[in-house]
Order: sequence, then structure tokens, then C-alpha cells
Amino acid sequence: MQARSVGVGFLIVIACAAISLPLHEAHAATTVEERAALQAQLDQIEKDIANNQGTLSDLKKQRTTLERDIAILDNKIKIAQLQIKKTDVTLSQLKTNITEKQSSIKQVDAKVSRSEASLAQLLRRTREIDDISLAQLALQGNFDDFFEDIDDFQTLQRELESSFREMETLRTDLSQRKAALEDKEDEAQKVRQVQVLAKQAVQNDEKEKKSILSVTKGQEKTYQQIIADKQKQAAAIRAALFGLRDSGAIPFGTAYDYAKYASSMTGVRPALILAILTQESNLGENTGSCYVSDLSTGRGVGKNTGRAFTNVMKAPRDTVPFTTITEALGRDWTKTPVSCPQSTGYGGAMGPSQFIPSTWMLYKDRLASLTGESFPDPWNARTAILATGLLMEDNGAAAGTRVAERRAALKYFAGASWANKAHAFYGDSVMELVDKLQAEINIIGG
Repeated sequence: MQARSVGVGFLIVIACAAISLPLHEAHAATTVEERAALQAQLDQIEKDIANNQGTLSDLKKQRTTLERDIAILDNKIKIAQLQIKKTDVTLSQLKTNITEKQSSIKQVDAKVSRSEASLAQLLRRTREIDDISLAQLALQGNFDDFFEDIDDFQTLQRELESSFREMETLRTDLSQRKAALEDKEDEAQKVRQVQVLAKQAVQNDEKEKKSILSVTKGQEKTYQQIIADKQKQAAAIRAALFGLRDSGAIPFGTAYDYAKYASSMTGVRPALILAILTQESNLGENTGSCYVSDLSTGRGVGKNTGRAFTNVMKAPRDTVPFTTITEALGRDWTKTPVSCPQSTGYGGAMGPSQFIPSTWMLYKDRLASLTGESFPDPWNARTAILATGLLMEDNGAAAGTRVAERRAALKYFAGASWANKAHAFYGDSVMELVDKLQAEINIIGG
């Protein structure tokens, strides 16, 4: 009789210990000194970028000359190279943060497992006691032992209730930590995309510099003639193909007409709408397209490589609306291209405007009322360009100022984390594209 009472008490002690073990935060993967060094390096890079941007701004105010334009290209190359260094440092910081969060998740997971084991013991013991009648308990010993067992059993039940509450708290904590980890992984993916753009900018500017020097042989007169010739290219520009992500190219004039309509509906500059689409297509050339192969998990494969990816689309947030969209359009979802993920985060963005399915559904009704489509198609060029205009309007681009347009572009790219300095190059790159596209629009009389 006494032995059983001690056993019940012992189980209570185990349960309390398992539930109340202190939850330690994961130790940082790097020392405080290393963290400080990374931040100092990042601060210096940002100062260097700001200095070079100031020089670039001054150069652009000067009269167009060969020397000036070569200096501009050199400066742009330096800025992009600094941005690459900046993203390297930012990725190091994010990697540390992700490692810490993964470690803390493992700790909470282990604590949940210990608590579940203790609860299982408590539940088994509770069932054993429940199976014994009061008469049996009374016959097995004296009345003092009998009432002591009843007290222990009531204590056991109270601890069991408390344990269930603690378990719920632990599971909530675990869920929050996993959500925070996903946010950091998505952030890392955005930083990598910015790095892709910066590397691409270096390659393009170096190629342009080499081409200019090769054609002009360093002669100012020859360069001025080339500039004059560009002013006569209106017809060529209108006929040129405008690349779109996952939808094929269309004539620039057609793309501009679609952007003008979107602008009339939203107040967002056509050049800005087209710049966003160009930027997304540039990213697409580097990140590639994928097919979803499993709607329950979001797994998929590379469209051209067949390479397996685990996070092509977030399930069920985007896989469910993706099914709705493809079924409504008569598409085979297994053969419908979406963006691939990088090493962390999710892919799953659709068509030229690169909306994820859940966001497309938020704009579906507005798009349908403006286009007359029963179900708006993310892969249709006109619809996608209008969708970009609507989202940029919602992001504040219709204000028309350069600051508002750049901010809207950053929100298009990074959502709530648009102000993160690591994303700055995306906004700068979009605004540079805006200037180029506006110049072309001006040539064709837009």
C-alpha cells in the first residue's frame, strides 16, 4: 500500500521536473566580438556605397561625354561590387540567426518530447488507479493509507491538468519559433536575390564599358555620333521584344500600351510598371522556373533541369489557391511554371508579375472587373501588367515622387521588410530601369 503511494508521488515529481525544466536560448554560433566585427564591416560598406552614389549623382549632372559615361559605368560597377560584399555580410548575419533559431527549436522540441513522456506515465498511472474500486483500495490497507492514496491521486490529477496547460504553452512557443525561422529564411532568400541582381549589374556594366571603348576607340566624336543615332531608334524600340517572366516576350510597343492602360487605372507611371516586370524577368533568368509536383507538401522540380526542390510552394497557403487558379483556367498544375526557391524560403510566384497564388486571389476580383475576364490569368501579359500596377498603387507609387516609387518597388519585392537596407539595391536597380525605360518611351512619343 505504502509503496504505491510513493510511486504516485514519484510520478508527480517526474512530471513537474519535465515540465518546469528551464528553457535555455541557443548559444550564439559566433562570439560577441565576431558579431560586432560583422556589423562594423556592414556599416563601412554602407558608407562606401553612399559615397559612390554621391559621386554617381554628380557625374550624371555633367554634360554627356565619353569620359563622363565611362566614369559613370566605373562608379556603378564599384557600387554593385560593394553591394555584393554587403549581401555577403548580411547573409553571414542571417546564417547565424537561422542557426540559433534552429538550435532553440531543437531544445523546445526536446522539452516537448520529455513532457509528453512524463504525461504518458501520468496518464497510465491515472488509468490504473481509476480501474481500482474504492472497496478494493480500502481492503488493501488501513484507513490512513487509504486516505493518503486518495490525496495523492487528487494531487496527481491537479498536476496532470497543469501539465496539459504547460504543454499547450510549449507547443505555442515552438510554433512561434518555427514561424520566426521561416521569416529569417525568407529574408535570406530576398538577400540572395539582391545579390543576383548586383552580380548581373556588374556583368552588364562591364560588358557595356568594353563595347563602348571597342566601338569608339576612345574618340569623343565617334561617341557623340552613336548617341545621336540612338535618338532615331523610335521604330526599332517599338518593334523590339519586351521580355516577360514565364510568358514569353511581346513587342515593346504592346507592353507599353498595356502599361498605359494600367497607369490610367492606377495612377502609376508606365515606366515604373514596366521596370518592375523587367526586374522580375531578370531575376527569373537566374533563379529559373519550377513545377509543383506535390500539392500536400509543396515539393517540386526544376522546369528545365528536373532537379528536386522541397519548397517550390508553401502548403497549404499557396498550394490550395494554386489549384483553384489552374483549374479555373483549364491548366495542368503539374505543368504550370512558377518560380523556384533558392537555398532557403519558398518559390511559387506566378507569371510576369510574380504574384504568389494567395496574393493573386486577393486581387482576383479587382482584376476581373477591370479586364472583363471571368477568372484573371496570371500568365496573361495584359492581366499581369495590370496586376503589377494595382499592387504598386497599393504600395503608394501613385504619389509619383521618386522616393514613393522606390519605396513601392521595395514593398513589391520584400513586403513588410522593405526597409531592410540589404534590399536597397533592388529599389535602386528598379529606378535605374525606370530612367532607361522612360527615355525609350520619350523617344517613341509616350
